[in-house]
Amino acid sequence: MGRRRSSGGDRLDSLRAVLRRVVLTLVGVPFVVAIAMSLVDSYRRRGKRTPEFPTRRPHTVEVGDGAITTYTFGRDLYEDMLEAIAGARRQVLFETYIWKGDATGERFKAALVAAADRGVEVFVIYDAFANLVVSPAFKHFPSSVKVVRYPIYSAGWRFFDLRRYGRDHRKILVVDDEVGFVGGYNIGSAYETEWRDTHVRITGPAVWDLKRAFADFWNLHRRRRLRGTERPLLLETASTWEPRVRVQRNVPRLWMFPIRAMYIEAINRASRNIWMTQAYFLPDEDFIEAVKNAARRGVDVRLLLPLKSNHIVADWVSRGYFSQLLDAGVRILRYRDAMVHAKTATVDGTWSTVGTANIDRLSLQGNYEINVEVIDEDFARELEAIFEVDQAHCLELTSGEWEARDLHRKFTELVLAPLRPLL
Repeated sequence: MGRRRSSGGDRLDSLRAVLRRVVLTLVGVPFVVAIAMSLVDSYRRRGKRTPEFPTRRPHTVEVGDGAITTYTFGRDLYEDMLEAIAGARRQVLFETYIWKGDATGERFKAALVAAADRGVEVFVIYDAFANLVVSPAFKHFPSSVKVVRYPIYSAGWRFFDLRRYGRDHRKILVVDDEVGFVGGYNIGSAYETEWRDTHVRITGPAVWDLKRAFADFWNLHRRRRLRGTERPLLLETASTWEPRVRVQRNVPRLWMFPIRAMYIEAINRASRNIWMTQAYFLPDEDFIEAVKNAARRGVDVRLLLPLKSNHIVADWVSRGYFSQLLDAGVRILRYRDAMVHAKTATVDGTWSTVGTANIDRLSLQGNYEINVEVIDEDFARELEAIFEVDQAHCLELTSGEWEARDLHRKFTELVLAPLRPLL
């Protein structure tokens, strides 16, 4: 009996060992391949300059009791942001995900410090993880500038609490309750001239929503991270609502993720066209089904993506969706020569959104994000005009071209598929 049990136990141990090796292979291989691809791609990109790409001059449309200006070139945006900071009289709220310590980053830092020196209240938020490679000296501010450095690890002992793992991926500037900026642009010299992104400048009642979004994040995370004071950022909340402009924000700490629902609702209501520009496209199955169903019912669905983004693994994982999208009738447009980092969409010439959230699981169900939702025909028309300029700089992917891709490409997509739920 003892020998039988020992034999049975050996077989069970062998089976467990085999299962462990299989699991480790299935989980480990995609990560190893992803790391190798990223390193090779990073090496190939060194020293390369981005060719010029078409852009549209800043354009302003009246929306309700305010106005919205669109920016598609970083230099135009940065000039207006720095001008707004230079003209601040009472308060500046500045939040960014990436803030490079280069010449452009220094210009923004100098403008913020100068504002604080002349008596303006200056509040700054940046994400520590996104700026790991930035010099510590650059991240040192005088005491006149109040700073929250969103930590690399914020869960503390609550490592089991998934609400505490999201990154601060937002980009916001609010000056004197009068003007607000929000969109996809981070701060850095490369973004100023080499990336195609979209940002908006907002005036009117919607500025208060941007200010509330900043203040709520500041008050939620200021404890133990703010030098010299525990004072919350208080607001005199305006009673005016702007029905045509809504600010949607994901707050993982409160388990709030309205941006995904906003997109799916707009897609499900579409009857004429859905034009989306996205830096990375890694949606969940419900999102994919909504897009495919829209195309099947005759909606003109166009998805504009970078031909080669700054994250090669995201590109390859995203390609795993192309077959089903093309089969459903979705047009896939790939932006060439430059990184398109915009996160925009317009539906039926009426509904539009511009913001910080990518169509991926990290943005829609993990990170702190903020998008402006606009119900206005003039603004939708402007976003459609921007889309058409970008489309002229794209290569359209056809079903025939996609099906004829090399076998090794299909194999790589298969190997990386397990990473989809993590991106």
